[in-house]
Amino acid sequence: MNLTIAWIGKTKQPAIQTLTDEYLKRLSRYAETKGVSVKDETALLTLANPKAQSKPALILLDSRGKQLSSEELAAFIADRQTRNPLPLLFAIGGADGFSDSARRAAAFTLSLGKMTLAHELARVVLLEQLYRAFTILKGHPYHLGHS
Repeated sequence: MNLTIAWIGKTKQPAIQTLTDEYLKRLSRYAETKGVSVKDETALLTLANPKAQSKPALILLDSRGKQLSSEELAAFIADRQTRNPLPLLFAIGGADGFSDSARRAAAFTLSLGKMTLAHELARVVLLEQLYRAFTILKGHPYHLGHS
């Protein structure tokens, strides 16, 4: 599986960058993974519509999206791997979220919960949950707290 996690804006906090790098490294054990910082929503949507590659499934993080448990996220990824093995592009918006047109372009909209998170923190939470989902799928004990 090929995963891209994209976020709008530069990382301001070194601790966020450290955690981003750590979870990208962990995820790379299970999937071809990259993290990408983009300038704005337009640049993000350009990633979702490449000219030379297969079009990835755009998954937006948005408070109006569907909330999934860790196990449900793992099942979502497994389903995507088997039924429609396109690359996945998880997108974290800026402080103002996404436009209606970006929401319409998304294959799926995911919510991390009802609480509002700073977008940099949402990135780390998403990365940890993606890592957790892959460990669930592979039967690794991380999810159960035994790692």
